[in-house]
Amino acid sequence: MLKGRGGPFGAVVVRGGTIIGEGANCVLGNNDPTAHAEVQAIRDASAREKNFVLAGSVIYASSEPCPMCLAAILWARISRIVYANDRGVAAAVGFDDSFFYEQLALPEQSRAIPSSHLKLDHAAALFEEWRDKADKTPY
Repeated sequence: MLKGRGGPFGAVVVRGGTIIGEGANCVLGNNDPTAHAEVQAIRDASAREKNFVLAGSVIYASSEPCPMCLAAILWARISRIVYANDRGVAAAVGFDDSFFYEQLALPEQSRAIPSSHLKLDHAAALFEEWRDKADKTPY
């Protein structure tokens, strides 16, 4: 934060009392809107562990994870979340996630960003190929 790389957010992933991943918000430094502390910590832990499944670990974060970070935590199968500041504290200093929570609760056709389903005859072919792939790693 003091070096101007991102906001006041940090996170660590811990398993068995050992830090296996660390992250700080790098949104500004990386020009990457997904470079939140929790995502950075998950990326670091997954690289160190050589595994995308972080089951049995705990993520400690300086703030309640935003919806994107919560999704990343769920995808990583992290077992527990511990955070210091709730979303109200973050909102009070300009990091208000309420719009994202509101958008996720709306039906697709009511969201701020229009989206539509483009029906194509061959769209499912790649998914069928994945379904039938004998050597796939499910995740």
